[in-house]
Amino acid sequence: MNADLDLAKQWVQKARNDLLHADNNLVAAQVPADTVCFHCQQAAEKLLKGFLVGKSIPPPRTHDLIDLYSRILTQSPDIKELREALLILQPYAVDVRYPDADWMPTVEEAIDARKAAGSILTWFERALPEAVEG
Repeated sequence: MNADLDLAKQWVQKARNDLLHADNNLVAAQVPADTVCFHCQQAAEKLLKGFLVGKSIPPPRTHDLIDLYSRILTQSPDIKELREALLILQPYAVDVRYPDADWMPTVEEAIDARKAAGSILTWFERALPEAVEG
């Protein structure tokens, strides 16, 4: 197996773990909306980096989803459909992890973040199916 493809599969598994965390917390009696949103952003970031790795492009060390989107655009133009989802997730990369953040997401925003992350997983499965384990 191609080493890049193997690493891409590892990125996908890490992303799935983030989505599992989000799903588990969305059904909790008390929903930690900030961590749900953070893990949804992390899942998206890992999927985008996994796509780059799967195409033998070293991913940059960044949390900027729009930067990653721009790097993928030439490889997979259909990523255009994800721009809005990525914009939803972009704010959750850093600020929500700290207690002095100016704002915290609501449960409704956490649900929207999970939907956005799900759309990115669906895109990834279509764009790089060889990196998705059955």
